[in-house]
Amino acid sequence: MTEYKSGSRLERVLRSGRFAVTAELNPPDSADPQEVYDAALVLSEVCDGINATDASGAHCHMSSVAICALLTRAGYEPVFQVSCRDRNRIAIQGDLLGAAAMGVKNVLCLTGDDVSAGDQPQAKPVFDFDSIHLLRTAKIMRDKGMFLSGRKLTTPPQLFLGAASNPFVQPFDWRPLRLAKKIEAGADFIQSQYCFDIPRFKKFMQRVRDLGLHEKVFFLVGVGPLRSEKTAEFMRSKVPGVHIPDKIVERLRKTPKEKKREEGKKICVEIIQQVREIEGVSGVHVMAYRQEELVAEIIQESGLLPRPMQTGFDKGQEKARMRKKKSDQ
Repeated sequence: MTEYKSGSRLERVLRSGRFAVTAELNPPDSADPQEVYDAALVLSEVCDGINATDASGAHCHMSSVAICALLTRAGYEPVFQVSCRDRNRIAIQGDLLGAAAMGVKNVLCLTGDDVSAGDQPQAKPVFDFDSIHLLRTAKIMRDKGMFLSGRKLTTPPQLFLGAASNPFVQPFDWRPLRLAKKIEAGADFIQSQYCFDIPRFKKFMQRVRDLGLHEKVFFLVGVGPLRSEKTAEFMRSKVPGVHIPDKIVERLRKTPKEKKREEGKKICVEIIQQVREIEGVSGVHVMAYRQEELVAEIIQESGLLPRPMQTGFDKGQEKARMRKKKSDQ
């Protein structure tokens, strides 16, 4: 895995063999770009890539492509999430080109949650593609320099392609095989669903290693803090694909109210430290809904600071942020 596909910061960190950190930027329900910049400023200091989510959970927010436009304008490193739920293949190919033109180099290809999971279930889903077809399409555009129609691109997009994986739901034996299909379709890196079950994840990674998949893709484990046992109960019952063992919920339940948030953070730090020791794990993907400030604390307490390549690259980021701030004044 030494050939560079995009030269993005995230790709450079992963290919250098260093432990990578990405995090989700929770998109605002707002047209104010400053809300994006405020959240990104916290994340950029501890992350190698910032995910711009694409209406996750089938809930509408500021679009992922718009967030990426703002992030690249300010000198940040975005990961453009693309869901197949809301756009057909024509729109998706156009978005991939447009994002690349704005300087986006990392793309996470997702099928997308069904509209029934969101607050507008009357919406009409598209699902012209699933994530595997989307990966193949992006790979064709990048490597063959053409649209699916066969029409040539004058300048192909240079993209580091990602996909999602969920080792924590049935059928367990099928999950590594599904991962293999995504790698064959073009995935360069993987970001997983929340990991709260270390024994289950170890079994998954053993199978991944048996198939030799850990040598073909960079695997970033999804982690995140829990505010309380009520949050944990809500997530595992209402959020598709999230598995939280009873022992985690019980641990939070036994924690005094004023210490629950700190205990949730401690659990997250412990999980990061454990998965970091598992062969085949290349990094973590932190998901802290509306808690961006907590991401920095988690990364610091996990022993993952300082981040690599901060001098030089981050100075450029800081200059871009200062220019943006002056232009907004």
